[in-house]
Amino acid sequence: MALIGQETRKWWKEAVVYQVYPASFLDTNGDGRGDVNGITARLDYLKSLGVDVIWSSPIYDSPQADMGYDISNYKGIYPPYGTLEDVDRLIQELGKRDMKLVMDLVVNHTSEQHPWFLESRSSLSNPKRDWYIWKKPRYDEDGNPQPPNNWNQILGEAMSAWIYDEGTKEYYLAVFTPEQPDLNWENPAVRAEVHDILRFWLDRGVAGFRMDVINLVSKDQSFPDAEIVIPGQKYQPGTKYFANGPRLHEFLLEMKHEVLAKYHEVMTVGEMPFVYDEDEIVKIVHREMGFLNMIFNFELVELDAKRGDIPGDFRMSIGEWDVSDLRRVVTRWQKLMIQNDGWNSIYCENHDQPRSVSHFCDDSDELRGYGSQLLCLMETTLCGTLFVYQGEELGMRNVPLEWEPEEYKDVESINFWKKVNEMFPGNEARLLQARKALQAKARDNSRTPVQWDASANAGFCPPGVKPWMRVNDDYRTINAAAQTAEGSPSVYHFWQKQLALRKKHVDVFVYGGFELVNERHPDVFAYVRTAAANSGLGEKWVTVLNFTGKDTQWELPEGLGELKWVAGSYYLDGGEDVVVNRDGKGIKLRPWEGLLGRTA
Repeated sequence: MALIGQETRKWWKEAVVYQVYPASFLDTNGDGRGDVNGITARLDYLKSLGVDVIWSSPIYDSPQADMGYDISNYKGIYPPYGTLEDVDRLIQELGKRDMKLVMDLVVNHTSEQHPWFLESRSSLSNPKRDWYIWKKPRYDEDGNPQPPNNWNQILGEAMSAWIYDEGTKEYYLAVFTPEQPDLNWENPAVRAEVHDILRFWLDRGVAGFRMDVINLVSKDQSFPDAEIVIPGQKYQPGTKYFANGPRLHEFLLEMKHEVLAKYHEVMTVGEMPFVYDEDEIVKIVHREMGFLNMIFNFELVELDAKRGDIPGDFRMSIGEWDVSDLRRVVTRWQKLMIQNDGWNSIYCENHDQPRSVSHFCDDSDELRGYGSQLLCLMETTLCGTLFVYQGEELGMRNVPLEWEPEEYKDVESINFWKKVNEMFPGNEARLLQARKALQAKARDNSRTPVQWDASANAGFCPPGVKPWMRVNDDYRTINAAAQTAEGSPSVYHFWQKQLALRKKHVDVFVYGGFELVNERHPDVFAYVRTAAANSGLGEKWVTVLNFTGKDTQWELPEGLGELKWVAGSYYLDGGEDVVVNRDGKGIKLRPWEGLLGRTA
């Protein structure tokens, strides 16, 4: 297997990226909502953890129909979050700590309140009319206007992706929500404006961009009806026609040549749902010929997703999975990028996913710490740029099932709960099933305020102030103050130690090779990381992960020699003296136990 050589070293490959969801990070002005100054106030905490880059979800001015992913001014800041001067100060303070800022670039769509769209919808002849995607209606047999095709909304599967405008008697495309009309990237003037936005932030000192659903910017211009994959539903997923469209590579290459290549080492990561073709992905992230540094792949976080009989329940489903599924997905992406000179992003949770310990492990009081650290061991020992989501370093978990649906704030959750009640009014069994789905999969789970301490509101906002979203009930025992205390065994300290270890051994964990071990084991995912060939090192490291809630036996393969075990998920202080439970030639792994060993 070809190994990644040192000639391909880049700062963004070795960086640890920490995602901040600004509304829920830290409130410093007492309005119950996080802000830019809250990020600045916790930079030392993040630096101590081992963070190099902060990626902030959108902080631009916005009506907040979708938590800032509906932007009304790309060069202004949402007032509750602060000002441009606050962002400038954040960038300066990051620089003092040798840290960087990555912005969230959302340019597939804007807010319906953006001046561009207000002009576009004002008349059929407005110069900005074709800055968005407008189509004449179809008509039913009674002469009533109908959407131009049968595509549904991503965040509301039972609803049309086309919104009728009474003023101009046409439909505009909005594949997420009615408040987020899609830009028409076929128009060169739109692309020029996007390039100008990039320059504005790069000139301000931003180090790069996470590009929201960037593979949706090119769409099939014939706008055909989608195939029926949800029987009995009027509107169907149109992703085949509005994702990875025919001009995607052209648009990305233009962005690279016109802007990105003219700045020094810009970090770019594309969020790209609905793309599964390996050749396509490699073309986008190839070291020499690619357009972006890396993409976010969804295959791991959607491991247990399935389509059922409730519209919109694909992401809200609770399907079955086992270690063989996880092993297959992780191995596929590790080998694909190493062998084809591409690059991975490594993550288990973000603002669109449930908490990883609740999703993949057991988040009970007894086992939450072990599962959180098992996932940490996996993430910190895989090849790719590592992304940590706020609160993941504390082992924060999903909200309790007892929470009423009214506590959920996300538009997707609201649409899902509304649809279930319309389909199954009074059906207690179905409603309970839907509540379990929300508790397991809703995006709200990752959006509860960060738990800083055991005081009122978990220290997120001042006492007496109502936070924009309810704080998770467990904040008195799971919080940063308790976990960062000196000498306190904690998930935080485990992450801190593992990040330091990863940085110390970049030739192995960042640039090295990857091989499976005992690949047919029913419970254990195990692999060897080997130092890059031209590093001059002969190191081998073995990661062993029991992805079950039961004891299991694992045999150490021949040929690895003696191993020194240096980290384990049952060693909450991350201490060096990890003693494995040997049983003859094998090792007895406890529930959610992970081990990291090094050849002697």
